[in-house]
Amino acid sequence: MLKHLINKQKTFKQNSTNKERALLKNLNKEKKAILFLEDGSIFYGWSFGYLCETSGEVVFNTGMVGYPESLTDPSYHGQILVQTYPLIGNYGIPSKLTDPFGIPIHFESEKIQVKGYIVSEFSKNPSHWCFEKTLNQWLIEQKIPGLYGIDTRELTKKLRVKGVMLGILKTYRNDEKIDIEELKEKIKNVDNPNDRNLVEDVSTSKPIFYGSENSPLVAVIDCGVKFGILRCLLNKDLNIVRIPFNYSINKILDLNPRGVVISNGPGDPKKCIQTINTLKELLETDIPVLGICYGVQLLALAAGADTFKLKFGHRGQNQPCMDITTKKCYITSQNHGYAVNLGSLEKTDFEVYFVNANDKTIEGIKHKKKKIVGIQFHPEASPGPYETEFLFDRFVKDVKKCQN
Repeated sequence: MLKHLINKQKTFKQNSTNKERALLKNLNKEKKAILFLEDGSIFYGWSFGYLCETSGEVVFNTGMVGYPESLTDPSYHGQILVQTYPLIGNYGIPSKLTDPFGIPIHFESEKIQVKGYIVSEFSKNPSHWCFEKTLNQWLIEQKIPGLYGIDTRELTKKLRVKGVMLGILKTYRNDEKIDIEELKEKIKNVDNPNDRNLVEDVSTSKPIFYGSENSPLVAVIDCGVKFGILRCLLNKDLNIVRIPFNYSINKILDLNPRGVVISNGPGDPKKCIQTINTLKELLETDIPVLGICYGVQLLALAAGADTFKLKFGHRGQNQPCMDITTKKCYITSQNHGYAVNLGSLEKTDFEVYFVNANDKTIEGIKHKKKKIVGIQFHPEASPGPYETEFLFDRFVKDVKKCQN
């Protein structure tokens, strides 16, 4: 019996060694990749997706599912996304199936918005009933580089301690050598995407109408709107016009909307000056307004409050937010790097509506007299929980009462 066990152990060790050798052999065949951060940190890994070099703000998302939605979320424009969940790509990329209004069901915009993608492990052989292509194929098609095989937990801890950083993600051919000195020089000149108005890159250039003309019209100021917001509003029996971020107040009022939604979007809200100026005038009207994510920050700035950059932002599907009136706590989906300054809100006509249960930052504001609400989280989810979809219902109720 003992001899049998010893022989079995030897066989196991032999097989394990063979597996390790095979793995190393396969890894040596694969293309290399590197992440170089502005603090000098280096992460070596393997490449997938498109072979190229990119740069941007490195941020992390804690979501366990929904990578097609996250990758196409315009709020990530200008950023390199790190996924904290270890296995990504296991259910592939679904087909571009659309709803009755012509809006894709499984994506949040028409293309991948991130500049680069970093995961611990990506699945090369996905399995799902609606999978059409692999994550690798999709990234190659849209010329987005990916890096895998690094300790994403270590990278996330670094970003939590030091804050989000600028970085360079570079993927290499097998015959290319990694030149660290070259990357050291390049990182000094990497553009910070937050120094410019990123909304210009993701907003529509002309009005787009959705829905039935028999329903109340709502104008959606497109600062990088997620398709999920449009889908949710349309499912509430509203007629929508999606308008450019720089539409003037006169053009908006000419549409005769019964309500206005200010969408999510990328970057520093203070750079979106044209929208802020329009909102200052919109606040003088009695039209119901709903600001979502970036939209709440723009509302606050238009009212005379201030915003600030969070150390590492809120990006995931499990952020707890408490309604300070009812004391109810909701689990929310979020993706933002800026927040409204609490002290600056005191000099405005707004009051705090929601706060984050973790760090006590503002997650929602509401006007003291008018039907104007701003929320930092995403009630439409996509991906994430739908606990706060009731906020859309309240907005729709105000819209239908409005006799603009």
